[in-house]
Amino acid sequence: MSLEADVRQHVSTSTGLSDTEVHALEHLARQPIGPAEIARLLDVSTAASTGIVDRLEAKGHVERRPHSRDRRRTEVVITDSARSEVLQHMGGMFRALAQLDASLSPDEREVVVRYLRGAVAAAEAAGPLVETVP
Repeated sequence: MSLEADVRQHVSTSTGLSDTEVHALEHLARQPIGPAEIARLLDVSTAASTGIVDRLEAKGHVERRPHSRDRRRTEVVITDSARSEVLQHMGGMFRALAQLDASLSPDEREVVVRYLRGAVAAAEAAGPLVETVP
């Protein structure tokens, strides 16, 4: 299991949300998107995406709003309470990372940043590691 999946599982378990719901919230935390875009990003059907949004909306984690530029469309927006709840469960990790960062010298931080940028570039250049089947 990847670190990303481990973190998502932790948040899922501690919040009572499904892994898919947490994954949807990750995308929505970046910016409001429509249900069809959620379906595409999660690789689920639009019907499944609607169910995910319905459940998140019922729990008060998202709201449906008219699209900011195209009033015929709907966009899904994460609520402040959802952000707070996820941050509450992730706070310990964020504090530990801040302490780790503070413990590094400027030279050490430069090496870490250079390594991480290189690792991200290598991963992006490799493309998807797992082929998805339609």
